[in-house]
Amino acid sequence: FAAQRHVLTYMEDAVSQLLENREDISQYGIARFFTEYFNSVRQGTHILFREFSFVQATPHNRVSFLRTFWRCFRTVGKNGGKYSSISCYLLTAQEYHCLLQLLCPDFPMELTQKAARIVLMDDAMDCLMSFSDFLFAFQIQFYYSEFLESVAAIYQDLLAGKNPNTVIVPTSSSGQHRQRQPPNDCNPLEGVEASLFYQCLESLCDRSKYSCPPSALVKEMLSNVQRMTFCGFLMALAKDQGINRALGALPDKGDLFLDPAMDQELEKLVAQVSGLSVSGPASSSADTANVPVRNSPRINSPWKPLHHRRKMDAESEGSNEETDSSEN
Repeated sequence: FAAQRHVLTYMEDAVSQLLENREDISQYGIARFFTEYFNSVRQGTHILFREFSFVQATPHNRVSFLRTFWRCFRTVGKNGGKYSSISCYLLTAQEYHCLLQLLCPDFPMELTQKAARIVLMDDAMDCLMSFSDFLFAFQIQFYYSEFLESVAAIYQDLLAGKNPNTVIVPTSSSGQHRQRQPPNDCNPLEGVEASLFYQCLESLCDRSKYSCPPSALVKEMLSNVQRMTFCGFLMALAKDQGINRALGALPDKGDLFLDPAMDQELEKLVAQVSGLSVSGPASSSADTANVPVRNSPRINSPWKPLHHRRKMDAESEGSNEETDSSEN
């Protein structure tokens, strides 16, 4: 159970965070730190502003990151981006990458480009994509990255008439993703035999220790066609709502812009801000005292912000000393 849930990964990270921020944590106790840390893991907020190596370290981390990206930027699909003639807001791959880096500063551009290629089927990285198209493609590329690397190798072997059983399943989880050259095979008349392709993928899923799509859904997907291209397979994965539900990170496409829990929190926040703004100066202190305290649903899992604040405070004090000395 511990290995399946990656308990050791989280214990090591918690201890590392504890040692790095022991001065701040000592003010309210180690027990409280571990309680808040594992609460944040349970809620999925522990991946906020963390390094990519941690964000992609476990399946739960990947699901948490996908869900957080959707919840933070779902309104971009409705209210932001470049407006087109079909009443849809669109962004480029570079712009989506900037959004990803707001949550994970060192998120690799390569993964964003691979997700964009699933939508665009070429290297035109300056083309525009809808939020929903990019999100579901990104979900497949990010969550199943190791699986897709092996699928690409199997596909190339089948095209070359080689035995795909010699494909080596990726064993590195360090976050160093190899550059995958997308096969130029998007012509539906090309590709490989779907039944043979599925047999190879079924064998891959059986021996892979990384996350793979449910074999039954992949079989159903490939049973409807005689031949399948690699990019066609990626697009089919991204569009399959059965795989999306099995992964459990995102809602169905029809409910993509709905998040009642988040909307309720935003409404409470807007109501509080509006109540404060209309209050007169004389009654502002009393009204402030009567404003209900909003318990934030996000627990600051990374203790690094505390560390950064301590560093910023020290720099601020140094700048004040320089200002005082210059005035004297």
